Amino acid sequence: MNGGDPTGSLTCVKTGDMLQKDTVWATIREEVQRDYQSEPLLSGFMFSTVLAHDTIEESLAFILAKKLENAVLPAPKLAQLFQETLKRDEVSEDFVADLVATYDRDPACRRYSSCFLYYKGFHAIQTHRVAHALYNQGRTSLALFLQSRSSEAFHVDIHPAATIGRGMMLDHATGVVIGETAVVGENCSMLHSVTLGGSGKVSGDRHPKIGKGVLIGAGALV
Repeated sequence: MNGGDPTGSLTCVKTGDMLQKDTVWATIREEVQRDYQSEPLLSGFMFSTVLAHDTIEESLAFILAKKLENAVLPAPKLAQLFQETLKRDEVSEDFVADLVATYDRDPACRRYSSCFLYYKGFHAIQTHRVAHALYNQGRTSLALFLQSRSSEAFHVDIHPAATIGRGMMLDHATGVVIGETAVVGENCSMLHSVTLGGSGKVSGDRHPKIGKGVLIGAGALV
């Protein structure tokens, strides 16, 4: 497990069943508050992304919306869309598990706020979780729009129908491709340039099924 923020703050957040979303959020806010005070050039960024928001869902929705907005869908509309989905219990639990997984498994991730604010692999997975929820609601066009924007912004292409279990770490993330019928189990880790590609079948189930707790190395073609 990662040793956490070497400067100290709140007691290290426990993982697994004992994980509390509110504690993770409090830790992020405390880390960001220190950066807000110590780095004046980033004070506006720290305030608008984290300190201005009451909940972790609102904050993440804002971050994703600012990264994915374009002339068609401006950030306020995207933020509302993301917030509505991220507040669902199952989605909220998934993204907190992803955040903790990255902190636990990535030696370079020493603070929750680093992953939350800066890691495009984390952002790509959360965009997919929203797109997947929309896809399952029959809002296919909007789900595909988010897939397209995520591919453009993060260089990660995940079909919204693909199933990804909670506790996912997508490290570096550039060049990751996950196909329509792929399934990735819980607590998996994936490095950059991984492809979960099709078998060549014209239709139907044609992508890999990855079990729980699997690490897929950089450049792997499955």
